[in-house]
Amino acid sequence: MFHQLLTPIDNSLGASFCVAALPVLALVVLLGVLRRPAWQAALAALLIASAIALGPWQMPWRPALQCVLNGATFALWPVMWLVFNGLLLYNISVESGRFNAFRAWMTSNLPDDRRVVLVVVGFCFGALLEGIAGFGTPVAITSSLLILIGYPPLEALVFVLIFNTAPVAFGALGIPLTVLGQVTGLPAATVAAMVGRQLPFIALLLPFYVIALYGGWRSVRSLWPLLLVAGATFAAAQFVASNYIDYTLADILSSLLSLIATLLFVRVWRPAPDPAYAITANALRASQTPVTIPNWQGWVPWLLLTAIVVAWSYFGIASIGQQSIAWPGLHNLISITLYHDKPYAAVWSFQPLATGTAVLVASVVTCVLFGVGPRAIARCLAQTVRQIWLPVVTVMLIVSLAYLMNYSGLAYTLGKGAASTRYLFILLSPFLGWIAVALSGSDTSGNALFGNLQVVAARQLNLSPVLFAATNSSGGVMGKMISPQNIATGAAVTQLKGREGTIFARTFVHSVVLTLILVVLVAVQQFLLPQMIPGAHLSP
Repeated sequence: MFHQLLTPIDNSLGASFCVAALPVLALVVLLGVLRRPAWQAALAALLIASAIALGPWQMPWRPALQCVLNGATFALWPVMWLVFNGLLLYNISVESGRFNAFRAWMTSNLPDDRRVVLVVVGFCFGALLEGIAGFGTPVAITSSLLILIGYPPLEALVFVLIFNTAPVAFGALGIPLTVLGQVTGLPAATVAAMVGRQLPFIALLLPFYVIALYGGWRSVRSLWPLLLVAGATFAAAQFVASNYIDYTLADILSSLLSLIATLLFVRVWRPAPDPAYAITANALRASQTPVTIPNWQGWVPWLLLTAIVVAWSYFGIASIGQQSIAWPGLHNLISITLYHDKPYAAVWSFQPLATGTAVLVASVVTCVLFGVGPRAIARCLAQTVRQIWLPVVTVMLIVSLAYLMNYSGLAYTLGKGAASTRYLFILLSPFLGWIAVALSGSDTSGNALFGNLQVVAARQLNLSPVLFAATNSSGGVMGKMISPQNIATGAAVTQLKGREGTIFARTFVHSVVLTLILVVLVAVQQFLLPQMIPGAHLSP
């Protein structure tokens, strides 16, 4: 059994921390400074991590190879299987004319103002897709819609990436928080309730933040009633659902209520016309479908998707035929030194009926309903393959990097270094989740990696374990907007392939700013308003 090393560089935690951070630093520099394509940055970071893991961290090459293969396999199934089918549904909706109908519905029923469309599509509708599918699919679909409404591709993708933070922790029917409860030993409902007392503040802020970024304070003054309705409805529903109903439904309820409330609100209130933000004539012409299709049918693929995925989860269809495969040459052959030599499991859960399959069913039903024939389906499949093959490579490299850092001990060195800073840990705690999600693209993976470490550190410092377990997940959602996986999927359908570095650079600052806002909130909740923390009996 390989025992992870935590301080192999001169037996110094500080020096070991600096070396362990090199793959992350390389990824940031190559993407954000040198503006290299995501696959190149991910490959370079993986090679650097391999050299460090096999060198000073003394990981044998066989388990190192196996954890890379394990990560790549997980990236293919279930992650990219879900993304593939999400993009296939998008292409089918385009082929059938329903995406044009969806655009036409938006331009006909919303004010002639791109800022309003940005809030409705990027925030409300994007959050609904994140709650159902996730893994970059919402970014690809909503940014495509904004581009066809008249947004420049880079702006559209940056704005929806920022908006995508609000629903992530409760995404995919609450799976990230279910995993967080499992790895920390804390009740998942309690931790979810705590997250539901953090992220609503961010959700309330986001519409104001993005509109200020897009149109300045003049736009915020013009649109503040709409921004308040969208943000406050989402925030209130997220809080109520996570604390008093069922956290697995938090995203779907909050996004649906926010979408409905915002659409109803613009029926009775409209901003003063502003020619600078009017939807262009070209976009209006493009929104007209080539055949006579009722505009309301543009909603059908997405409502079908929502209903099928919710039913899929409710009836437990995904677990049918599930196989838990202990990864050969890796499972329980590595001990986690930081967790008292606990064996590190490596189990790949293969679900032939995973959520991606539910999305495929939605695609098939859409084809049947709208008479999409075999040739059209073949064109959609070919288009999806062309869009997704490079993101697949990128995501395989990124997830392999995350797995290698986890199993070699590099990630635990980073975590131990952050936890050793005593009360500076309050500042660093959200950034642990941020780093984990930026690397893996998944809040679920970030919680599995650092969730228990947050609890251990919090108890050592006499801080609330519930608060800091939740903070790992809340901090992780801020890292989603800079995840190469998320960026690559969005770039695949917006003609921005190869420009992932530019997108990363545009979102990086906002990711840090929002994480720092979370840091302030965590400090207030720990020291000024501890009554906001549920489960007081779970405190150290």
